[in-house]
Amino acid sequence: MLIDLIKCHGSNNDFLLIDETDRNYKFDDFKRRDLALALCDRELSLGADGILFIRPSKVADAQYRIFNSDGTEASMCGNGLRCAGRYVCEKLGVDEAVIETMKANLKVKKHEEIFSDIPTYQVEISPVTFELNDLPLVLDQEKLIQEKIPQLSEELTFTALAVPNPHLTAVVSKEQLESNLQTELSEKVNNPNDLFPDGVNVSFIRLLEKGSIFVRTYERGVGYTNACGTAMSASTLVTCLLGENELGQPINVYNNGGMVQCAVHKEEDSYTIDLIGNATFVYSAQIEVDFSKEGLLEEILEQEDFNEDILYGKLQEHAKNYLSQY
Repeated sequence: MLIDLIKCHGSNNDFLLIDETDRNYKFDDFKRRDLALALCDRELSLGADGILFIRPSKVADAQYRIFNSDGTEASMCGNGLRCAGRYVCEKLGVDEAVIETMKANLKVKKHEEIFSDIPTYQVEISPVTFELNDLPLVLDQEKLIQEKIPQLSEELTFTALAVPNPHLTAVVSKEQLESNLQTELSEKVNNPNDLFPDGVNVSFIRLLEKGSIFVRTYERGVGYTNACGTAMSASTLVTCLLGENELGQPINVYNNGGMVQCAVHKEEDSYTIDLIGNATFVYSAQIEVDFSKEGLLEEILEQEDFNEDILYGKLQEHAKNYLSQY
């Protein structure tokens, strides 16, 4: 089977995008899982954090589903949604669209450049919930906002929320960020445990200056990535709850892959978050895949670069220089 794809990334959280609307690939979820396991392997194949499958939708301009590199399906991915949103908008010749995700139909739209010559898109991150049952987190309480979890750490204070992916966040010092604390904690809650039966994304947040934060995330089903869109959104919301940043104002969120902006909006008792950042296309490729062979065999037939990654390197350099001050 011949498959056309695009390698893309948001803050260097990278994906392979496959459009199922133009070609009758007839993928079932077993084949989507097998493709993710095979193609996302960085040592044996193209390599990526996951695959974005663009599909027809009866309730939106398109549907997208994301399968992580370990073959599991995620309910949402903010960085992936920017890439999917750009693809759908350019395909339809529009500046904004609605994308159907597992939990909600979300708006995406072209945005003014976050950095010179960087294709930039804004996506809506919602719904937001603090109910522990929605993560799930098994504790004898309904919510966890700036509280300790003695089973995990005596020194950290946590906030748990779903946006809709489940997140466990903690504001940390530079020393805590540079220690093994996040790795140990993340592995504990993403292996069999009594607190998080389905695992959880774990983010450490560093406050830099008013309007700027740094976020590093261990993603459930992937491990450390250069950035996680829903994690950066959730982390921004947490800093607003703490009074460190302001609602309605764009916050610069630095990460190991570059920088995005997030703005938190509150209406009555509910929150939505705007995630604004790059949607970079790296290359297009055509591959031949044989599903009949054990382990799934693939061969890259064609590959053509978009040359957008060169420009994104300038944003990365800017972010690196800024973070060196802290």
